[in-house]
Amino acid sequence: MFVTPAFAQSTGAAGGGDLLMSLLPFVAIFAVMYFLILRPQRQRQKEHQELVKALRRGDTVVTAGGLIGRVSKVVDDHELQIELSEGVKVRLVRSMVTEVRAKGEPVKEGE
Repeated sequence: MFVTPAFAQSTGAAGGGDLLMSLLPFVAIFAVMYFLILRPQRQRQKEHQELVKALRRGDTVVTAGGLIGRVSKVVDDHELQIELSEGVKVRLVRSMVTEVRAKGEPVKEGE
């Protein structure tokens, strides 16, 4: 009753172009999200993993809790022992190290 004849007529052959145009914004949003969020996050994760793997005795580290200490012993692949102050040693999971402030001296062969 209120539909004009121009809106009532349809073009059946233009359906493929409409599908492409309706998917284009989703593809663009995903591309922007990948380059602005996902890719930099993966790079930060790789850098953190390399930082954690390279920890050795004598390094001054900052933990996720904000404690600053020196690595006194590498317990195993997952744990470190850090010395917070003279005589105060704590065990720490390696992944909780957020920053290495100063690299220590390499360990001598006899130690």
